[in-house]
Amino acid sequence: MSTRKLRIGVIFGGKSGEHEVSLQSARSVMDALDPLHYTTIPIGISKDGRWHVGKGAWKALEAKQPAALPSKSAESTPSSAKRFINSQIQGLSPVEAKRSPDWLPPALVNEVDVVFPVLHGTFGEDGTIQGLLEMAGVPYVGAGVLASALGMDKVAMKQLFSAVGIPQARWVGFTRASWSQDEGRIVREIEEQLGYPCFVKPANLGSSVGISKARNQRELIEAVRLALSYDRRVIVEEAIDAREIEIGVLGNDAPIASVAGEIVPKHEFYDYEAKYKDGGAELRIPADLSPEERKAVESYAIRAFQAIDCAGLARVDFFLERGTGRVLVNEINTMPGFTRFSMYPKLWEASGLAYDKLLDRLIELALERHAERSQLLRSYDKA
Repeated sequence: MSTRKLRIGVIFGGKSGEHEVSLQSARSVMDALDPLHYTTIPIGISKDGRWHVGKGAWKALEAKQPAALPSKSAESTPSSAKRFINSQIQGLSPVEAKRSPDWLPPALVNEVDVVFPVLHGTFGEDGTIQGLLEMAGVPYVGAGVLASALGMDKVAMKQLFSAVGIPQARWVGFTRASWSQDEGRIVREIEEQLGYPCFVKPANLGSSVGISKARNQRELIEAVRLALSYDRRVIVEEAIDAREIEIGVLGNDAPIASVAGEIVPKHEFYDYEAKYKDGGAELRIPADLSPEERKAVESYAIRAFQAIDCAGLARVDFFLERGTGRVLVNEINTMPGFTRFSMYPKLWEASGLAYDKLLDRLIELALERHAERSQLLRSYDKA
């Protein structure tokens, strides 16, 4: 029986407004991976999209002007390129001499057993990195291309949830082009369908980046312009007087739900500052729910997870409307914050699964899903 340690490539950083959040999550993950069972390989992606591997990855991302991979204009002979690769992955298995000097990320992932893409937001949680890993044939933690893309794009997600009967707050979605062509019409539509106050969000971003609360038309227009600076699609949602409930989902084809938690913001809403900088929210785990409310959020969490064909993990966020008791799904996050103090790990800790054991289970699920996909036919032969 082999006792070789699994090589876990932890990808962090990325070209996203959530770059700094990713660094926090990845640091926690790497600190918690058991060195008796895993060899951890840091893989950092800078804000300009450059990849840095091995011991120097953290320093490269922390620097304002990180050293780049060899460029076409620089010295790029095979020997110089190989020296660069070897210097970046010290301590890992040797790079094969036959590898092309024009090193690309897929060449690196062949050196790992499982990739843990601890990337939040665009170019990480939206299916792009997942597509790269699928092409490279490497097992990876979390949702696949389809689920990642649907979970990232709030407009597409809500359209799908509507199609399968998952209850939601009212919303309006539009593109930068439609806003430029007829700003007045969209403003009237929002005012007629949602009213004030309302929340304006980039369709493809998380961690409350670019979100604003609009109380009147002037604030609405300013909020839309801010959201459009982050994304070409915007979603505007009605404001709900509600408790904010979150629940974790874990698994592949037979997912299970964690206990529920509640976010109690100290700010007007649960924004980026409250989440990551000033302790502007209280986390209550488990949430004080009736048996009926608990059953509803667990059921809708699983339904949302399966609706987008998710895998591995997700956190599903809810509104529990005050007065009516309505349970409304707000969104699903396919790579939620993953520090030890983030809601998703804390929900599972309260459910009896410690942080390090949660990582073990996610790696197991990644390998299970990869093994299943590896059985699929890749060519058609009528004979």
